[in-house]
Amino acid sequence: MKIFPSSSIKKLDAYTIEHEPIQSIQLMERAATALTEAICSRWDTETPVVVFAGPGNNGGDALAVARMLAEKGYKIEIFLFNTKGELSPDCQENKELLEIMDEIKFHEITSQFAPPTLTVDHLVIDGLFGSGLNKPLSGGYAAVVKYINASSATVVAIDIPSGLMGEENTFNVKTNIIRADVTLSLQLPKLSFLFAENAEFIGEWDLLDINLSQEGIEELDTNYEMLEAEDIRSLIKPRNKFAHKGSFGHALLIAGSRGMAGASVLAARACLRSGVGLLTVHAPICNNDILQTAIPEAIVEQDVSEICFAVPTDADDYQAIGIGPGLGRSEETEAALLEQLSSCQTPLVVDADALNILANHRHALNNLPKGSILTPHPKELERLVGKCQDSYERLTKAIELAHTAKVHIVLKGANSAIITPNGKCFFNPTGNPGMATAGSGDVLTGIILALLAQGYAADEAAKIGTFVHGLAGDFARKKTGVISLMAGDIINNLPTAWRAVSE
Repeated sequence: MKIFPSSSIKKLDAYTIEHEPIQSIQLMERAATALTEAICSRWDTETPVVVFAGPGNNGGDALAVARMLAEKGYKIEIFLFNTKGELSPDCQENKELLEIMDEIKFHEITSQFAPPTLTVDHLVIDGLFGSGLNKPLSGGYAAVVKYINASSATVVAIDIPSGLMGEENTFNVKTNIIRADVTLSLQLPKLSFLFAENAEFIGEWDLLDINLSQEGIEELDTNYEMLEAEDIRSLIKPRNKFAHKGSFGHALLIAGSRGMAGASVLAARACLRSGVGLLTVHAPICNNDILQTAIPEAIVEQDVSEICFAVPTDADDYQAIGIGPGLGRSEETEAALLEQLSSCQTPLVVDADALNILANHRHALNNLPKGSILTPHPKELERLVGKCQDSYERLTKAIELAHTAKVHIVLKGANSAIITPNGKCFFNPTGNPGMATAGSGDVLTGIILALLAQGYAADEAAKIGTFVHGLAGDFARKKTGVISLMAGDIINNLPTAWRAVSE
Protein backbone atom coordinates (compact mmCIF):
# COMPACT_ATOMS: atom_id res chain seq x y z
CA MET A 1 0.00 0.00 0.00
CA LYS A 2 1.51 3.27 -1.12
CA ILE A 3 1.78 6.29 1.16
CA PHE A 4 1.80 9.53 -0.81
CA PRO A 5 3.11 12.89 0.33
CA SER A 6 0.42 15.55 0.64
CA SER A 7 1.61 17.18 -2.57
CA SER A 8 0.60 14.06 -4.50
CA ILE A 9 -2.93 13.67 -3.10
CA LYS A 10 -4.40 16.34 -5.40
CA LYS A 11 -2.69 14.66 -8.36
CA LEU A 12 -4.36 11.38 -7.47
CA ASP A 13 -7.75 13.05 -7.13
CA ALA A 14 -7.24 14.79 -10.47
CA TYR A 15 -6.21 11.54 -12.15
CA THR A 16 -9.36 9.84 -10.88
CA ILE A 17 -11.57 12.72 -12.02
CA GLU A 18 -10.00 12.71 -15.50
CA HIS A 19 -9.74 8.97 -16.15
CA GLU A 20 -12.86 7.51 -14.53
CA PRO A 21 -14.28 10.02 -15.55
CA ILE A 22 -16.12 11.62 -12.66
CA GLN A 23 -16.87 15.18 -11.60
CA SER A 24 -15.09 16.63 -8.58
CA ILE A 25 -18.36 17.09 -6.70
CA GLN A 26 -19.25 13.43 -7.38
CA LEU A 27 -15.93 12.29 -5.94
CA MET A 28 -16.65 14.39 -2.85
CA GLU A 29 -20.08 12.76 -2.61
CA ARG A 30 -18.45 9.34 -2.79
CA ALA A 31 -16.04 10.26 0.01
CA ALA A 32 -18.87 11.68 2.12
CA THR A 33 -20.89 8.48 1.68
CA ALA A 34 -17.99 6.37 3.00
CA LEU A 35 -17.45 8.79 5.89
CA THR A 36 -21.15 8.79 6.78
CA GLU A 37 -21.32 5.00 6.79
CA ALA A 38 -18.29 4.82 9.07
CA ILE A 39 -19.79 7.36 11.49
CA CYS A 40 -23.21 5.66 11.51
CA SER A 41 -21.56 2.32 12.33
CA ARG A 42 -20.12 3.81 15.54
CA TRP A 43 -22.72 6.34 16.75
CA ASP A 44 -26.51 6.13 16.67
CA THR A 45 -29.03 8.85 15.83
CA GLU A 46 -29.39 9.83 19.49
CA THR A 47 -25.88 11.34 19.35
CA PRO A 48 -25.96 15.14 18.83
CA VAL A 49 -23.48 16.09 16.10
CA VAL A 50 -21.62 19.39 15.72
CA VAL A 51 -19.75 19.90 12.45
CA PHE A 52 -16.84 22.34 12.10
CA ALA A 53 -16.11 22.98 8.42
CA GLY A 54 -13.41 25.04 6.77
CA PRO A 55 -13.56 26.86 3.42
CA GLY A 56 -11.78 24.21 1.33
CA ASN A 57 -12.61 20.73 0.12
CA ASN A 58 -12.12 19.23 3.58
CA GLY A 59 -14.90 21.54 4.68
CA GLY A 60 -16.91 20.45 1.63
CA ASP A 61 -16.55 16.83 2.76
CA ALA A 62 -17.78 17.80 6.22
CA LEU A 63 -20.82 19.64 4.85
CA ALA A 64 -21.75 16.68 2.65
CA VAL A 65 -21.44 14.33 5.64
CA ALA A 66 -23.64 16.66 7.69
CA ARG A 67 -26.34 16.56 5.00
CA MET A 68 -26.24 12.77 4.79
CA LEU A 69 -26.38 12.35 8.57
CA ALA A 70 -29.35 14.72 8.77
CA GLU A 71 -31.13 12.66 6.14
CA LYS A 72 -30.63 9.62 8.38
CA GLY A 73 -32.22 11.37 11.36
CA TYR A 74 -29.21 12.76 13.24
CA LYS A 75 -29.52 16.11 15.01
CA ILE A 76 -26.94 18.33 13.26
CA GLU A 77 -25.46 21.75 13.97
CA ILE A 78 -22.93 23.18 11.52
CA PHE A 79 -20.34 25.93 11.78
CA LEU A 80 -18.84 26.85 8.40
CA PHE A 81 -15.84 29.16 8.72
CA ASN A 82 -15.71 31.53 5.75
CA THR A 83 -13.76 34.47 7.10
CA LYS A 84 -12.35 35.47 3.69
CA GLY A 85 -15.64 35.12 1.84
CA GLU A 86 -14.18 32.53 -0.49
CA LEU A 87 -15.21 28.86 -0.51
CA SER A 88 -13.93 26.18 -2.84
CA PRO A 89 -16.47 25.42 -5.60
CA ASP A 90 -17.40 22.02 -4.12
CA CYS A 91 -17.68 23.47 -0.62
CA GLN A 92 -19.94 26.22 -2.00
CA GLU A 93 -22.19 23.68 -3.71
CA ASN A 94 -22.57 21.65 -0.53
CA LYS A 95 -23.30 24.80 1.43
CA GLU A 96 -26.17 25.62 -0.93
CA LEU A 97 -27.62 22.13 -0.52
CA LEU A 98 -27.58 22.53 3.26
CA GLU A 99 -29.21 25.94 3.31
CA ILE A 100 -32.50 24.49 2.06
CA MET A 101 -32.64 21.86 4.83
CA ASP A 102 -34.81 23.19 7.69
CA GLU A 103 -33.83 20.41 10.10
CA ILE A 104 -30.20 21.56 10.27
CA LYS A 105 -28.86 24.41 12.40
CA PHE A 106 -26.46 26.13 10.02
CA HIS A 107 -24.07 28.97 10.93
CA GLU A 108 -21.69 30.62 8.47
CA ILE A 109 -18.91 32.33 10.41
CA THR A 110 -17.54 35.39 8.66
CA SER A 111 -16.24 37.33 11.68
CA GLN A 112 -17.37 36.67 15.25
CA PHE A 113 -17.76 33.09 16.46
CA ALA A 114 -20.08 32.22 19.33
CA PRO A 115 -19.02 28.68 20.21
CA PRO A 116 -21.63 26.04 20.97
CA THR A 117 -21.78 24.11 24.22
CA LEU A 118 -19.97 20.80 23.75
CA THR A 119 -20.67 18.05 26.26
CA VAL A 120 -19.48 14.49 26.72
CA ASP A 121 -22.54 13.38 24.74
CA HIS A 122 -21.62 15.37 21.62
CA LEU A 123 -19.84 14.10 18.54
CA VAL A 124 -17.67 16.73 16.85
CA ILE A 125 -16.81 16.27 13.18
CA ASP A 126 -13.59 18.09 12.33
CA GLY A 127 -13.54 19.27 8.73
CA LEU A 128 -11.61 22.50 9.14
CA PHE A 129 -8.46 21.67 7.17
CA GLY A 130 -7.21 18.62 5.29
CA SER A 131 -3.89 17.21 4.14
CA GLY A 132 -3.02 20.27 2.02
CA LEU A 133 -2.12 22.36 5.07
CA ASN A 134 1.51 23.53 4.95
CA LYS A 135 1.87 25.85 7.94
CA PRO A 136 0.73 25.86 11.58
CA LEU A 137 -2.75 27.12 12.38
CA SER A 138 -2.93 30.53 14.02
CA GLY A 139 -5.41 33.25 14.97
CA GLY A 140 -9.09 32.37 14.98
CA TYR A 141 -8.63 28.86 13.66
CA ALA A 142 -6.14 28.07 16.42
CA ALA A 143 -8.68 29.37 18.95
CA VAL A 144 -11.40 27.10 17.52
CA VAL A 145 -9.05 24.09 17.73
CA LYS A 146 -8.20 24.88 21.35
CA TYR A 147 -11.90 25.23 22.16
CA ILE A 148 -12.69 21.81 20.67
CA ASN A 149 -9.72 20.19 22.42
CA ALA A 150 -10.77 21.65 25.76
CA SER A 151 -14.26 20.13 25.47
CA SER A 152 -15.29 16.65 26.61
CA ALA A 153 -16.86 15.83 23.24
CA THR A 154 -15.75 12.91 21.10
CA VAL A 155 -13.92 14.15 17.99
CA VAL A 156 -13.83 12.52 14.56
CA ALA A 157 -11.37 14.00 12.05
CA ILE A 158 -12.04 13.81 8.33
CA ASP A 159 -8.94 12.52 6.51
CA ILE A 160 -6.46 14.14 8.93
CA PRO A 161 -6.82 16.15 12.16
CA SER A 162 -6.92 19.87 11.39
CA GLY A 163 -3.56 21.50 12.03
CA LEU A 164 -1.57 18.30 11.54
CA MET A 165 0.56 18.18 8.42
CA GLY A 166 0.85 15.08 6.31
CA GLU A 167 4.59 14.59 6.71
CA GLU A 168 6.80 16.84 8.83
CA ASN A 169 5.50 18.39 12.04
CA THR A 170 8.85 19.18 13.63
CA PHE A 171 8.11 22.90 13.82
CA ASN A 172 4.35 22.68 14.12
CA VAL A 173 2.50 24.28 17.04
CA LYS A 174 1.20 21.25 18.92
CA THR A 175 -1.43 23.15 20.90
CA ASN A 176 -3.05 24.23 17.62
CA ILE A 177 -3.74 20.71 16.33
CA ILE A 178 -7.06 18.89 16.78
CA ARG A 179 -6.83 15.95 19.16
CA ALA A 180 -9.10 13.45 17.46
CA ASP A 181 -10.44 10.29 19.04
CA VAL A 182 -10.92 8.78 15.58
CA THR A 183 -9.39 9.78 12.23
CA LEU A 184 -11.13 8.53 9.09
CA SER A 185 -8.49 8.72 6.37
CA LEU A 186 -9.58 8.66 2.74
CA GLN A 187 -8.16 5.78 0.67
CA LEU A 188 -4.57 5.84 1.97
CA PRO A 189 -2.76 6.70 5.22
CA LYS A 190 -0.63 9.80 5.71
CA LEU A 191 3.05 9.48 6.61
CA SER A 192 2.53 11.45 9.83
CA PHE A 193 0.11 8.76 11.08
CA LEU A 194 3.07 6.42 11.55
CA PHE A 195 5.01 8.61 13.99
CA ALA A 196 4.66 8.08 17.74
CA GLU A 197 4.46 11.76 18.70
CA ASN A 198 1.38 12.24 16.50
CA ALA A 199 -0.70 9.50 18.13
CA GLU A 200 -2.25 11.99 20.57
CA PHE A 201 -3.73 13.92 17.64
CA ILE A 202 -4.79 11.04 15.41
CA GLY A 203 -6.28 8.66 17.95
CA GLU A 204 -7.57 5.49 16.33
CA TRP A 205 -7.29 5.70 12.55
CA ASP A 206 -9.15 3.84 9.88
CA LEU A 207 -8.89 3.81 6.08
CA LEU A 208 -12.00 4.35 3.96
CA ASP A 209 -11.95 3.13 0.37
CA ILE A 210 -13.38 5.85 -1.89
CA ASN A 211 -12.36 4.10 -5.13
CA LEU A 212 -9.61 6.43 -6.21
CA SER A 213 -8.07 5.24 -9.48
CA GLN A 214 -5.91 2.14 -8.99
CA GLU A 215 -4.11 3.00 -12.22
CA GLY A 216 -3.33 6.42 -10.82
CA ILE A 217 -2.05 4.89 -7.58
CA GLU A 218 0.20 2.50 -9.51
CA GLU A 219 1.54 5.20 -11.84
CA LEU A 220 2.25 7.81 -9.18
CA ASP A 221 5.69 7.41 -7.59
CA THR A 222 6.38 7.58 -3.88
CA ASN A 223 9.25 6.55 -1.62
CA TYR A 224 6.88 5.33 1.10
CA GLU A 225 4.84 2.13 1.30
CA MET A 226 3.05 0.09 3.95
CA LEU A 227 3.79 -3.63 3.73
CA GLU A 228 0.88 -6.01 3.26
CA ALA A 229 0.61 -9.77 3.73
CA GLU A 230 0.35 -10.28 -0.04
CA ASP A 231 3.66 -8.46 -0.55
CA ILE A 232 5.40 -10.79 1.89
CA ARG A 233 3.75 -13.95 0.57
CA SER A 234 4.97 -13.15 -2.95
CA LEU A 235 8.58 -13.00 -1.70
CA ILE A 236 8.63 -16.41 0.03
CA LYS A 237 10.65 -18.97 -1.94
CA PRO A 238 9.14 -22.47 -2.28
CA ARG A 239 11.30 -25.33 -1.04
CA ASN A 240 12.48 -27.97 -3.47
CA LYS A 241 11.49 -31.54 -2.66
CA PHE A 242 15.11 -32.66 -2.96
CA ALA A 243 16.61 -29.82 -0.91
CA HIS A 244 18.99 -30.56 1.98
CA LYS A 245 20.35 -28.50 4.85
CA GLY A 246 23.13 -27.17 2.65
CA SER A 247 20.48 -25.68 0.39
CA PHE A 248 19.41 -23.20 3.05
CA GLY A 249 22.69 -21.64 4.01
CA HIS A 250 25.09 -21.65 6.92
CA ALA A 251 24.76 -18.66 9.25
CA LEU A 252 27.23 -17.38 11.81
CA LEU A 253 25.97 -15.62 14.93
CA ILE A 254 28.53 -13.71 17.00
CA ALA A 255 26.72 -12.93 20.22
CA GLY A 256 26.75 -13.07 23.99
CA SER A 257 29.12 -12.27 26.83
CA ARG A 258 29.25 -13.10 30.52
CA GLY A 259 25.74 -12.64 31.93
CA MET A 260 24.26 -12.13 28.45
CA ALA A 261 24.03 -15.67 27.10
CA GLY A 262 20.27 -15.21 26.83
CA ALA A 263 20.63 -12.77 23.92
CA SER A 264 22.56 -15.32 21.89
CA VAL A 265 20.07 -18.07 22.78
CA LEU A 266 17.09 -15.99 21.67
CA ALA A 267 18.73 -14.92 18.39
CA ALA A 268 19.87 -18.47 17.67
CA ARG A 269 16.46 -20.04 18.38
CA ALA A 270 14.76 -17.47 16.14
CA CYS A 271 17.29 -18.13 13.39
CA LEU A 272 16.71 -21.88 13.53
CA ARG A 273 12.92 -21.36 13.55
CA SER A 274 13.24 -19.28 10.38
CA GLY A 275 14.56 -21.90 8.01
CA VAL A 276 18.34 -21.68 8.10
CA GLY A 277 20.13 -24.89 7.14
CA LEU A 278 23.00 -24.62 9.61
CA LEU A 279 23.83 -22.20 12.40
CA THR A 280 27.12 -21.67 14.20
CA VAL A 281 27.18 -19.51 17.31
CA HIS A 282 30.52 -17.92 18.19
CA ALA A 283 30.50 -17.19 21.92
CA PRO A 284 32.83 -16.86 24.92
CA ILE A 285 33.79 -20.01 26.82
CA CYS A 286 31.53 -19.16 29.80
CA ASN A 287 28.42 -19.44 27.59
CA ASN A 288 29.29 -22.78 26.00
CA ASP A 289 27.30 -25.05 28.33
CA ILE A 290 24.26 -22.78 28.23
CA LEU A 291 24.21 -22.74 24.43
CA GLN A 292 24.82 -26.49 24.08
CA THR A 293 21.92 -27.18 26.42
CA ALA A 294 19.47 -24.51 25.26
CA ILE A 295 19.94 -24.94 21.49
CA PRO A 296 21.33 -28.40 20.67
CA GLU A 297 20.52 -27.80 16.99
CA ALA A 298 23.26 -25.14 16.77
CA ILE A 299 27.02 -25.58 16.45
CA VAL A 300 28.93 -23.70 19.15
CA GLU A 301 32.33 -22.20 18.34
CA GLN A 302 34.18 -21.01 21.43
CA ASP A 303 36.07 -17.75 21.53
CA VAL A 304 39.48 -17.80 23.21
CA SER A 305 38.10 -15.49 25.89
CA GLU A 306 36.28 -16.79 28.92
CA ILE A 307 33.93 -13.78 29.13
CA CYS A 308 33.53 -11.96 25.81
CA PHE A 309 34.05 -11.84 22.06
CA ALA A 310 37.78 -11.13 21.84
CA VAL A 311 39.13 -12.70 18.65
CA PRO A 312 37.60 -12.47 15.15
CA THR A 313 36.66 -15.70 13.46
CA ASP A 314 37.00 -16.91 9.87
CA ALA A 315 33.79 -16.01 8.06
CA ASP A 316 34.51 -17.38 4.59
CA ASP A 317 32.33 -20.47 4.90
CA TYR A 318 29.15 -18.62 5.88
CA GLN A 319 26.44 -17.08 3.75
CA ALA A 320 25.46 -14.48 6.37
CA ILE A 321 26.66 -13.19 9.73
CA GLY A 322 24.69 -11.75 12.62
CA ILE A 323 26.61 -9.77 15.18
CA GLY A 324 25.75 -7.76 18.28
CA PRO A 325 23.13 -9.32 20.61
CA GLY A 326 24.48 -9.35 24.17
CA LEU A 327 28.00 -8.70 22.88
CA GLY A 328 29.05 -6.11 25.44
CA ARG A 329 31.36 -3.17 24.79
CA SER A 330 34.66 -4.11 26.38
CA GLU A 331 37.89 -2.91 24.77
CA GLU A 332 38.64 -6.46 23.62
CA THR A 333 35.23 -6.80 22.00
CA GLU A 334 35.50 -3.40 20.33
CA ALA A 335 38.85 -4.30 18.76
CA ALA A 336 37.63 -7.75 17.71
CA LEU A 337 34.49 -6.33 16.10
CA LEU A 338 36.36 -3.73 14.07
CA GLU A 339 38.87 -6.34 12.90
CA GLN A 340 36.04 -8.75 12.03
CA LEU A 341 34.33 -6.11 9.93
CA SER A 342 37.48 -4.86 8.22
CA SER A 343 38.02 -8.09 6.30
CA CYS A 344 34.44 -9.33 6.02
CA GLN A 345 32.84 -9.85 2.59
CA THR A 346 29.76 -11.69 3.87
CA PRO A 347 26.43 -9.83 4.35
CA LEU A 348 25.89 -8.80 7.95
CA VAL A 349 22.99 -8.20 10.29
CA VAL A 350 24.34 -5.64 12.75
CA ASP A 351 22.44 -5.09 15.99
CA ALA A 352 22.64 -3.97 19.61
CA ASP A 353 26.17 -3.55 21.02
CA ALA A 354 27.73 -3.91 17.57
CA LEU A 355 25.80 -0.76 16.57
CA ASN A 356 26.89 1.02 19.74
CA ILE A 357 30.53 0.23 19.01
CA LEU A 358 30.15 1.45 15.42
CA ALA A 359 28.74 4.70 16.76
CA ASN A 360 32.22 5.39 18.14
CA HIS A 361 33.89 4.36 14.87
CA ARG A 362 31.59 5.72 12.18
CA HIS A 363 34.20 5.35 9.46
CA ALA A 364 33.72 1.59 9.74
CA LEU A 365 30.13 1.98 8.49
CA ASN A 366 31.47 2.73 5.03
CA ASN A 367 33.29 -0.61 4.92
CA LEU A 368 30.32 -2.86 5.63
CA PRO A 369 29.81 -5.62 3.04
CA LYS A 370 27.23 -5.17 0.31
CA GLY A 371 23.81 -6.40 1.37
CA SER A 372 24.32 -5.66 5.06
CA ILE A 373 21.42 -4.69 7.34
CA LEU A 374 21.50 -2.49 10.45
CA THR A 375 18.66 -3.00 12.96
CA PRO A 376 18.76 -0.06 15.40
CA HIS A 377 16.06 1.07 17.79
CA PRO A 378 15.66 4.88 17.93
CA LYS A 379 18.33 5.49 20.58
CA GLU A 380 20.85 3.29 18.78
CA LEU A 381 20.17 5.17 15.55
CA GLU A 382 20.70 8.51 17.28
CA ARG A 383 24.09 7.32 18.52
CA LEU A 384 24.96 6.81 14.85
CA VAL A 385 23.42 9.96 13.34
CA GLY A 386 23.04 12.43 16.21
CA LYS A 387 20.14 13.64 18.33
CA CYS A 388 16.77 13.92 16.57
CA GLN A 389 13.85 16.15 17.56
CA ASP A 390 11.13 13.78 16.38
CA SER A 391 10.34 10.69 14.33
CA TYR A 392 10.31 12.55 11.02
CA GLU A 393 13.85 13.84 11.53
CA ARG A 394 14.93 10.40 12.73
CA LEU A 395 13.53 8.80 9.59
CA THR A 396 15.18 11.44 7.40
CA LYS A 397 18.57 10.86 9.01
CA ALA A 398 18.16 7.09 8.73
CA ILE A 399 17.48 7.50 5.01
CA GLU A 400 20.65 9.57 4.67
CA LEU A 401 22.68 6.96 6.56
CA ALA A 402 21.34 4.10 4.43
CA HIS A 403 22.34 6.04 1.31
CA THR A 404 25.83 7.10 2.40
CA ALA A 405 26.79 3.73 3.96
CA LYS A 406 25.00 1.75 1.20
CA VAL A 407 23.24 -0.44 3.74
CA HIS A 408 19.66 -1.40 4.53
CA ILE A 409 18.26 -0.20 7.85
CA VAL A 410 15.42 -1.60 9.91
CA LEU A 411 14.45 1.26 12.22
CA LYS A 412 12.64 -0.63 14.96
CA GLY A 413 9.50 0.45 16.80
CA ALA A 414 5.79 0.64 16.13
CA ASN A 415 5.49 0.68 12.31
CA SER A 416 9.17 -0.30 11.94
CA ALA A 417 10.68 1.28 8.83
CA ILE A 418 12.70 -0.79 6.36
CA ILE A 419 14.94 1.66 4.50
CA THR A 420 16.89 0.84 1.35
CA PRO A 421 20.08 2.55 0.12
CA ASN A 422 18.09 4.25 -2.67
CA GLY A 423 15.75 5.94 -0.19
CA LYS A 424 12.70 3.67 -0.35
CA CYS A 425 10.88 3.19 2.96
CA PHE A 426 8.59 0.27 3.74
CA PHE A 427 6.59 0.46 6.97
CA ASN A 428 5.60 -2.68 8.83
CA PRO A 429 2.00 -2.96 10.09
CA THR A 430 2.43 -6.04 12.29
CA GLY A 431 3.40 -6.11 15.96
CA ASN A 432 2.04 -4.73 19.21
CA PRO A 433 3.16 -2.96 22.42
CA GLY A 434 3.74 -6.29 24.18
CA MET A 435 6.82 -6.70 22.00
CA ALA A 436 8.48 -3.75 23.72
CA THR A 437 10.38 -6.16 25.94
CA ALA A 438 13.96 -7.36 26.45
CA GLY A 439 15.13 -9.78 23.79
CA SER A 440 12.58 -8.88 21.14
CA GLY A 441 15.27 -7.24 18.99
CA ASP A 442 17.52 -10.30 19.36
CA VAL A 443 14.71 -12.42 17.93
CA LEU A 444 14.44 -10.09 14.92
CA THR A 445 18.18 -10.35 14.32
CA GLY A 446 17.94 -14.14 14.26
CA ILE A 447 15.04 -14.14 11.80
CA ILE A 448 16.72 -11.74 9.36
CA LEU A 449 20.04 -13.64 9.68
CA ALA A 450 18.29 -16.88 8.66
CA LEU A 451 16.76 -15.22 5.60
CA LEU A 452 20.04 -13.67 4.45
CA ALA A 453 21.78 -17.05 4.82
CA GLN A 454 19.08 -18.66 2.66
CA GLY A 455 19.92 -16.29 -0.19
CA TYR A 456 17.23 -13.67 0.13
CA ALA A 457 18.29 -10.20 -1.00
CA ALA A 458 18.80 -7.68 1.78
CA ASP A 459 15.58 -5.79 1.11
CA GLU A 460 13.60 -9.04 0.97
CA ALA A 461 15.16 -10.37 4.18
CA ALA A 462 14.45 -7.11 6.00
CA LYS A 463 10.83 -6.93 4.81
CA ILE A 464 9.97 -10.57 5.42
CA GLY A 465 11.83 -10.74 8.73
CA THR A 466 10.25 -7.62 10.18
CA PHE A 467 6.74 -8.60 9.06
CA VAL A 468 6.98 -12.18 10.37
CA HIS A 469 8.55 -10.99 13.65
CA GLY A 470 5.60 -8.67 14.26
CA LEU A 471 3.08 -11.28 13.13
CA ALA A 472 4.52 -13.86 15.55
CA GLY A 473 4.21 -11.22 18.26
CA ASP A 474 0.56 -10.69 17.32
CA PHE A 475 -0.13 -14.42 17.57
CA ALA A 476 1.65 -14.46 20.94
CA ARG A 477 -0.47 -11.56 22.15
CA LYS A 478 -3.63 -13.57 21.58
CA LYS A 479 -2.32 -16.18 24.01
CA THR A 480 -0.52 -14.10 26.62
CA GLY A 481 -1.99 -10.61 26.38
CA VAL A 482 0.20 -7.52 26.08
CA ILE A 483 1.58 -7.33 29.61
CA SER A 484 2.80 -10.92 29.88
CA LEU A 485 4.38 -11.21 26.44
CA MET A 486 8.08 -12.19 26.43
CA ALA A 487 10.62 -12.52 23.64
CA GLY A 488 10.48 -16.30 23.94
CA ASP A 489 6.75 -16.15 23.19
CA ILE A 490 7.56 -14.52 19.84
CA ILE A 491 9.86 -17.44 18.96
CA ASN A 492 7.23 -19.98 20.06
CA ASN A 493 4.77 -18.41 17.63
CA LEU A 494 7.12 -18.21 14.66
CA PRO A 495 5.85 -21.52 13.19
CA THR A 496 2.30 -20.13 13.12
CA ALA A 497 3.49 -16.87 11.58
CA TRP A 498 5.54 -18.63 8.91
CA ARG A 499 2.58 -20.81 7.99
CA ALA A 500 0.36 -17.73 7.75
CA VAL A 501 2.62 -15.98 5.22
CA SER A 502 3.78 -18.99 3.21
CA GLU A 503 0.74 -21.25 2.81
